[in-house]
Amino acid sequence: MDFNIKIYLKLLGKLKSKGYSFQTFTEFLQNPDEKVVILRHDVDLNPNNSMSFAKLQSDMGIKGSYYFRAVPESWDEDIIRNICSLGHEIGYHYENMDTASSKFKVESSKLVSGSSKYDQLLYRAYQDFCEHLEKLRQLVPVTTICMHGSPRSKFDNKTIWDKYDYRGLGILGEPYFDVDFNKVFYLTDTGRRWDGWKVSVRDKVPQQIEWKQKGLVFRSSNEIIAAIEQDRFPGKAMITFHPQRWHNKTVPWIKECAFQSGKNLVKRALISWRK
Repeated sequence: MDFNIKIYLKLLGKLKSKGYSFQTFTEFLQNPDEKVVILRHDVDLNPNNSMSFAKLQSDMGIKGSYYFRAVPESWDEDIIRNICSLGHEIGYHYENMDTASSKFKVESSKLVSGSSKYDQLLYRAYQDFCEHLEKLRQLVPVTTICMHGSPRSKFDNKTIWDKYDYRGLGILGEPYFDVDFNKVFYLTDTGRRWDGWKVSVRDKVPQQIEWKQKGLVFRSSNEIIAAIEQDRFPGKAMITFHPQRWHNKTVPWIKECAFQSGKNLVKRALISWRK
């Protein structure tokens, strides 16, 4: 059974035994190790699961980066502080184009890039970003960000940076802009599967086509563990986890499996429709 805590610990243990270091995203940007994994966590829902991940990593002497959304189902100030106190990095999982557009009175289909209405939307999104970044910084230091990609939204939250510059706010990096994926392998459990980029609307990078040709496609955590054991796993990697998808108890595991399977069907339909 995949996506449970036992196999998660096995994955981390295998990486550690094979000589991989674990850097936060900020540490990697400032001084990357030669053989390194960035453990990125998108805290979309159920922050208690992320707290459990953070404790397990701390017990193993491992650090990760945790990105919190500014919504009630993610934003838990005690957990944010506690994860930071364990030595992990906290970042902002922003979705401000979605937030601003929900308050905007013009249909997204009528917003043309470069128009005054679109510029107004970008401005509102940027103001919303700055407001929530400051709120997060009142709790903990924040030097990196990562976009949240809602498959149902017509907006890509990264487009806010077509006009504005997050570096002017003291942000060192955003994975989709500041990681050279020609040198850093990217794995994500999007869709509760390791080859979920096939049904992902936004959590993907162009290099995945090349990686597929090289055989760097994994259908299970055990396949990843085997590749690490056989020294077939790349020397530098960012691995994204959504901790709400990982469960030890049977009922939550089944519920999450069923929910994600249905969601993947919807995302696949959305991708086909947008083509």
